Amino acid sequence: MESYLTIFINDEPFNCESSMSLKNILLYLNFDINFILVEYNKEILNKFELEYTFLKNNDCLEVITIVGGG
Repeated sequence: MESYLTIFINDEPFNCESSMSLKNILLYLNFDINFILVEYNKEILNKFELEYTFLKNNDCLEVITIVGGG
């Protein structure tokens, strides 16, 4: 039996399976993990932590996309 939880990504509720890692969630949402900065419960994560971070109900994420320019 799958269990689901609700997290908040950029202040928007999102329902996901509790077995999904943060990396899986970001890829599912079509984020390019090479060009984002992720704040998880007010702590900035490096991209190597994304695969090993599993979320709990009501966790908060801020995802910032890094864009190049010139």
